[in-house]
Amino acid sequence: MKNVRLFWSIVKRCRFEKILFGFLISYFVVAAIMLFVEPGIDRYGEALWYVFVSCTTIGFGDLTATTLIGRLLTVYITIYEIVLVAILSGVIISHYIEVIHRREKLTATMFLDRLKHLTELSPEELAEMERKVREFDR
Repeated sequence: MKNVRLFWSIVKRCRFEKILFGFLISYFVVAAIMLFVEPGIDRYGEALWYVFVSCTTIGFGDLTATTLIGRLLTVYITIYEIVLVAILSGVIISHYIEVIHRREKLTATMFLDRLKHLTELSPEELAEMERKVREFDR
């Protein structure tokens, strides 16, 4: 549950939820249109299945678009999904890089602060700093 909250906070911070909700709306609307324009799709469940298979680029071939509108909608929803995944990957990677940079900056700030007060440190704290510098040097 914590991971879902973290994911949703990243999505909201980057304003990605508009793209995500747009995709979900497009998904169900395209499925509804496919139900009416494609002769091989008789139920809404089949239309949802067709859109899912198209979005995931699996393409089982059990259902195919035969009309021009159906093919154009298939291209639209497939491209939308590919762009969605690409943007989502970039958003998540960007967030984690930002977190790493914040941690590095905090660590460097703490280390510099300790260097400023070097004379006030205990022998154990000095030994700990020396150990960290040696680890960093490797």
